[in-house]
Amino acid sequence: MTVAAGIGYALLALGPTLSLFVSVISKKPFLILTVLSSTLLWLISLIVLSGLWRAFLPLKSDTWWLYGILLFTAVAFQEGLRILFWKVYKKLEDILDAFADRVSKPRLFLTDKMQIALAGGMGHGLAHAVFFCLSLLTPAFGPATFFVDNCSRIPFFLVSAIIALAFVTIHTFSMVIAFNGYAERNKMDQFFVPIVHLVAAMGTLVNFASGGCIIGIPLLYFVTILTLLHCGKMVWRRLTEDRSRQSNSL
Repeated sequence: MTVAAGIGYALLALGPTLSLFVSVISKKPFLILTVLSSTLLWLISLIVLSGLWRAFLPLKSDTWWLYGILLFTAVAFQEGLRILFWKVYKKLEDILDAFADRVSKPRLFLTDKMQIALAGGMGHGLAHAVFFCLSLLTPAFGPATFFVDNCSRIPFFLVSAIIALAFVTIHTFSMVIAFNGYAERNKMDQFFVPIVHLVAAMGTLVNFASGGCIIGIPLLYFVTILTLLHCGKMVWRRLTEDRSRQSNSL
């Protein structure tokens, strides 16, 4: 039964991402490579961050402000890395468009660019899930479960999987928003992503309070839903504008 529970936790954390991968990403080898390279990049960033903070660990549970500083530096580092990731992608996009012009093929469509951004965001989310959830699930396959005092009603592994699912979703669709913001120089989208990332990260500090997970998890999913709604609205607007532009050109 514990094996089934362990598999269930893993599927809870990564099930929607797996479905998205099979339905969208797996059909194009380039998107698969984008997911793998992005996952590797973000895993390396998390390893670098953990190495930098290793000198200050372990932190005492009552020094929550130190955890706040840790999370702030982690978010700032990853958002800086996101900009670098965008610049590398932009150069690759220019190379692909130039090659398409030479062989008289169409350039990347808007949907292609969004799928590349989605794949990059999925890699970011997978790295987060591997680092903060899947690496903790080994004991979940054992003879018992585990609870923590601050959230004694819900198994620790279930809480970890639920939080991982939220962050995977946020990271996946935040990349689409960020890439659009950089491409259009839309300040709202550019600032939306790091703010959402920071709010979601800081919101996990609520879990230090007794019973904090009962409040922290709904707040985290509020941020997740907000990200999905903003991404959906942005994608609909861009696709509508792109269709209108194509019809006017005809």
